[in-house]
Amino acid sequence: MKRVLVLGNSGSGKSSFAEKLADKLGIPCIHLDSHYWRPNWIPTPEEEWPSIVRRLIDEDEWVMDGNYSSTLDDRIQRADTAIYLRVRRPVAIWRIMKRRIVNHGKVRAELPEGCDEKIDYDFLKWIWTHPKRAKRGTFPILEKYSNSEKTVLYLDSKKAQEFLDKLTIDFA
Repeated sequence: MKRVLVLGNSGSGKSSFAEKLADKLGIPCIHLDSHYWRPNWIPTPEEEWPSIVRRLIDEDEWVMDGNYSSTLDDRIQRADTAIYLRVRRPVAIWRIMKRRIVNHGKVRAELPEGCDEKIDYDFLKWIWTHPKRAKRGTFPILEKYSNSEKTVLYLDSKKAQEFLDKLTIDFA
């Protein structure tokens, strides 16, 4: 594994899993949120985003977390592995609420300055409707590549931890 995508709903544990995996593999972790969002939750202009992602995926090694369906096809073509973290919607919402409390008044490490933790109706709706969007967008793309030389894994929280626990690197 040299280029790994980590996908899943908000609150699925993408960022934490990606950091742990990158650490175990000894390769950089790229949080797409830190490249997409500008201070005060201003998104990168739509016309700039594909070139930013292309620059990131051109690197030789990475673990990259983030969904961003508009660039998923390009990213998975470059990746050797895609891991989709599956969590039930109530669990995702609980984790988001907990994250909001723990990070109150703070900016998470994977976000730019000025992007304080927030929860609003639109974000909760985004989490709740994620499975429907994934069925239309993410899953068909993953399925298209699962029959190729790419490894595509669907892991729940327990399986994700087991995956990390069993991962050993042969540096020989």
